[in-house]
Amino acid sequence: MRLNQLLTMAVALTAMGCSQQTSNETATMGKPIIYQIFTRVYGNTNDHCTFDGTIEQNRVGKLEDINDAALSSISEMGFTHVWYTGVIRHASTTNYDFMSHPANQNVVKGRAGSPYAICDYYDIDPDLAVDVDKRLDEFKALVERSHRHGLKVMIDFVPNHVARNYYSDARSDIAQLGAGDDKSQSFSVDNNFYYIPGQRFVSPVTDRDTEYTEEPAMVSGNDAFTASPSKDDWYETVKLNYGVDYQNGRAKHFEKRPDTWIKMRDILLYWIEETNIDGFRCDMVEMVPSEFWQWALGNIKAKHPNIIFMAESYNMDLYREYISAGFDLLYDKVNFYDVVRGVTEGNVDAREITNIWRKTEGIERNMVYFLENHDEQRLASDFFAKTPERGKAAMLLTAFMGKGATMLYFGQELGERAMDNEGFSGVDGRTTIFDYWSADAVRRFVGKDHTYIGKELNAEEFDLRNWYKNILNLSHSSAAFDYGEMFDLMYVNMDSYEKGQQLYAFLRYYDNERYLIIANFGAEATEAKIRIPQHAWEMMKVDMNSAIVMSNVFGQEVYSSSVATLMEEGVAVQVPAYDGVVLRLK
Repeated sequence: MRLNQLLTMAVALTAMGCSQQTSNETATMGKPIIYQIFTRVYGNTNDHCTFDGTIEQNRVGKLEDINDAALSSISEMGFTHVWYTGVIRHASTTNYDFMSHPANQNVVKGRAGSPYAICDYYDIDPDLAVDVDKRLDEFKALVERSHRHGLKVMIDFVPNHVARNYYSDARSDIAQLGAGDDKSQSFSVDNNFYYIPGQRFVSPVTDRDTEYTEEPAMVSGNDAFTASPSKDDWYETVKLNYGVDYQNGRAKHFEKRPDTWIKMRDILLYWIEETNIDGFRCDMVEMVPSEFWQWALGNIKAKHPNIIFMAESYNMDLYREYISAGFDLLYDKVNFYDVVRGVTEGNVDAREITNIWRKTEGIERNMVYFLENHDEQRLASDFFAKTPERGKAAMLLTAFMGKGATMLYFGQELGERAMDNEGFSGVDGRTTIFDYWSADAVRRFVGKDHTYIGKELNAEEFDLRNWYKNILNLSHSSAAFDYGEMFDLMYVNMDSYEKGQQLYAFLRYYDNERYLIIANFGAEATEAKIRIPQHAWEMMKVDMNSAIVMSNVFGQEVYSSSVATLMEEGVAVQVPAYDGVVLRLK
């Protein structure tokens, strides 16, 4: 949306720079600050990993590595939730004696395998255990440790697909997925999977020694209805059947509750009741019918009302539908992430940020803002901002702009660059989820003795971590950021300073707590002259005759003015390059 359109909208909205609180929101919900940990990499301190190495060569982080020191450091950073990624057993090339259906190398990506190719929904990944036979106990101990440090625990739920070698050794006493399927039918409401009758599966991986046999072929997890998926398909997984006939107009067959619904609901209940976790990050929710979510989440929340469900979501048209189905939090990837990344990279005008909150009005509390996760490229990588410093302005928005959750990926606060050539993943600016590896900055923070005090970090990395610590703790401890209102100042400032396309300014306020945040995405420090209109003062319930003192929360600067001056002329604030200022108004 261009400048003239924004100005027109500003008039039409009667100068409504304010993102209003919805009637069902309360001040008691709090702001979740989520730390995503890729568990197998997090505690791995091996500093000489080899390309495409085995678990014996490159080693792997263990559940026990996430000790009290680790959890204390996470809690002190201001995090409220930890999402442990890759906990449930998934297909890999590392086999153990207890496995009745070991994975075949032709249907595993990388040596460690994707954590989203689940091969036993009821089991802990054995790679993560010190004592494989006690792996569930080790996970329960991690959950208990996390709770002692005031951290709620989330794990992945992968509802759309499973590994091709799926078999639950942990629960061999219950009906296995696909055990009762009629494989002569491409689709049947009673089947757990989809089939391609009369055709044999052909793996796109041909450089492995072990033959893999699957006949009839099952449909791949990304809805690839072919017996010969490509390397770009999710060829290592098979699609679960929730009663949708994809090959016949996506016809829904829900009159008789599909068997898959019941099995997946029971899996969710198992993890809640067996391990005392607090929530789930649900993978690719849009590939599963919302009717299932409404039924399953309704069932679960009736019994466990405090369980949190966070959705990986990419279709904004479905945001409200999935919130209605029971999701508490949704990725705001295609809205917040894509726009803010574009601004950070210099490809998008900063004034476009105004459209972010407009598109999610009424559901702001449900949005999850982030700059990194396991799917996205690292902020400091050569593929994104190139340095951690260039991502600071974006992080200010991530922490302070939204009413919902803030999420960080482990190592973001250290400037982890993920520019290694690990194996299957390659040099792509992502911390590999397919290979046995360690992450450079994280490894040096953890330390060989797992003390988590950063003995090997350099001064810049220490400073960056402290910067993140200050930002996150303020965003969670202040009522203004925790559950207060947001007022967008761009509609009165778009033409008032030269570098408008690189600056974004807004207010956050609740009761007597009021903050002005100015983010500078530009490469040069600049003086921003920010006006605060009458409507904003009225919303903040400030007398128009008041004198105002503005102090830099993280600096020494203090600015004094009157409401009248701030409305007419504004305040000139020095804003550092690629960073910003947070001013408290009194």
